[in-house]
Amino acid sequence: MKRHINAAIPLALAATISGGAVMAENRIDTQLPGAPELAAYGDLAVGVRQLEMVNPGQINILAIDPAVDKPEVLPTYDRPLTVEMWYPAEAGSTGDTTLRAFLRDGTTEVGLTGRAVRDAAPSGMGYPLVLISHGYPGNRFLMSHLAENIASKGYVVASIDHTDSTYRTQAAFGSTLVNRSLDQLFVLEEMAQMAGEGGDFAGLYDANNTGLIGYSMGGYGAIITAGGGVTEASVAYPWGGPHGTLGIHQAGSETHNALPDARIKTAVAIGPWGMNTGFWNAEGLAGIQIPMMFIAGSQDDVSLYENGVRAIWENASDMGHALVTYVNGGHNSGAPMPAPAESFYFNEDKGFDISEHYTDPVWNTARMNNIAQHFVTAWLDNQLKGDAGKAAYLELIEDSNAGVWSMNEDGTPKEDHTYWKGFGQGTAKGLKYEVKGQ
Repeated sequence: MKRHINAAIPLALAATISGGAVMAENRIDTQLPGAPELAAYGDLAVGVRQLEMVNPGQINILAIDPAVDKPEVLPTYDRPLTVEMWYPAEAGSTGDTTLRAFLRDGTTEVGLTGRAVRDAAPSGMGYPLVLISHGYPGNRFLMSHLAENIASKGYVVASIDHTDSTYRTQAAFGSTLVNRSLDQLFVLEEMAQMAGEGGDFAGLYDANNTGLIGYSMGGYGAIITAGGGVTEASVAYPWGGPHGTLGIHQAGSETHNALPDARIKTAVAIGPWGMNTGFWNAEGLAGIQIPMMFIAGSQDDVSLYENGVRAIWENASDMGHALVTYVNGGHNSGAPMPAPAESFYFNEDKGFDISEHYTDPVWNTARMNNIAQHFVTAWLDNQLKGDAGKAAYLELIEDSNAGVWSMNEDGTPKEDHTYWKGFGQGTAKGLKYEVKGQ
């Protein structure tokens, strides 16, 4: 098979390939004209910086030899984790606003352009903390559009590079299954210490008021972290955690019962994986202890929809969980940033066009991002900031297509106005919003 360049390759990349001076500008901060109201950036300047963390004494899943190692004596190592932190910064901060990130191919490094200034001085106090957890594989920049956006509205965001699960470190799936939730909670603790008295970010954010956003395997981890325990059958999968190491997350086990952290008040799971392969059942999902928003595409062919994400939502505990559906959207609904220009090529080793990792066959990525930014903002503001006014953005008729636009001349809604709040006339299309529980 010959290597080819996708016909839709952006002009900026074409100029680069042909030897021109123009370089690709991969914007993560796009706001389309029809973006819903709460997608707009906030009033705060944003800074970004890289943090390095090490979780000592963790079971080394990759080093386990089931034929030699005994379950009670397993190899350990100090597990490294890189975290990108977005935060409110001093007004007028200037400097480098380019992020350096690797593509899905694991070899091509590209520039991502946003608004966050590298290493800008932080500003403010007591912001809620939000953790972001990518898919398998992924990296800490995959949802940078969302991280930067909510940071501008008064959040500190810590996005994790999960070792053994990034584009450059992708390894046996068992490591991701066992470590994903552990990574989330370890980063929470590290961030809490840095916000404490004498810490590098003392007082900047309140780790006791934390939200968690996970995509795909990050969503899988978020469900575990929220209290959803996995099934006994999944613990025994031969391709899963070796020597039953996933058992620490099994529903009803002492280890899993002790796992949820009261500092995490809510979670957003985008395309969470696992129901499609038997990791969840009603008993395990009943253990979810916090309100969650689920976001999915109705044509998700990775996590599935009816027998996947929707089934997770339907079986989740009675905690007031919401489900946002992109009708005809796939697994990439809402989460990945727009495909970098350099990703539009067929990779012989991977066997697919790298841009497919970021795009959707039906939906425009920037539009999906804007919708996700809108709903995540409404959800987090309501759950973490106690902003009761944002509840109105979450009190919607189920089918966006059925909304009626009916306004008075002064711009106030008439009694029969049922159009989705925050969406301009004619822009609330192809979406569903449902709520179960309290």
